Amino acid sequence: MKYDLYVVTDEGLSRGKTHAEIAREAVSGGADVIQLRDKTADSASLYAAAVEIAEICRGKALFFVNDRLDVALAAGADGVHVGQSDLPLTAVRRIVPPGFLVGVSVGSVEEALEAERDGADYVAVSPVFSTASKSDAGAGHGLDTARAVCDAVSIPVIGIGGLNRDTIPDVIRAGIDGIAVISAVVSQEDISASAAELSAIIAEAKKSI
Repeated sequence: MKYDLYVVTDEGLSRGKTHAEIAREAVSGGADVIQLRDKTADSASLYAAAVEIAEICRGKALFFVNDRLDVALAAGADGVHVGQSDLPLTAVRRIVPPGFLVGVSVGSVEEALEAERDGADYVAVSPVFSTASKSDAGAGHGLDTARAVCDAVSIPVIGIGGLNRDTIPDVIRAGIDGIAVISAVVSQEDISASAAELSAIIAEAKKSI
């Protein structure tokens, strides 16, 4: 599966655009993955957004819901993304149907290996660099940790946190398979054009490794 450009929605950073509008424009610009992320929305609102995004992504991009396994399953998403303090991956795997994808945020080689062992489809080094877009993410782990995680596991590794047109090439050279962004796409005036630009940068960076 292709995880090259992974766009995380955030209505607080989107110049007034809804989660679905962000997803539609990002997919039109070539995003490979959309993650619906909203820590404040009620369940009904989150479900409604998820249903709409699932339709937008169908046949064009993978769709994940952050944290909320119930919403992901109910809306027909491709998967869920969980953090270290969310429902354990072993429990998630007991609930989800075959083929349902699960990504896990990690901050160390040990967490990455555990996630792979428990059945993660990918891990996300979060954050690679310190970022204001995810205030709950903590300090950046840096390229050395990203490189070590890539060397340790055989599943895809996504990088998120402080990634933009300037930092993407170095992160790709560290071995990262996919680039997850929030503000570098979501906060831009033209989301579609920004997604297309980053997709091209990622593709060019991968040619050089």
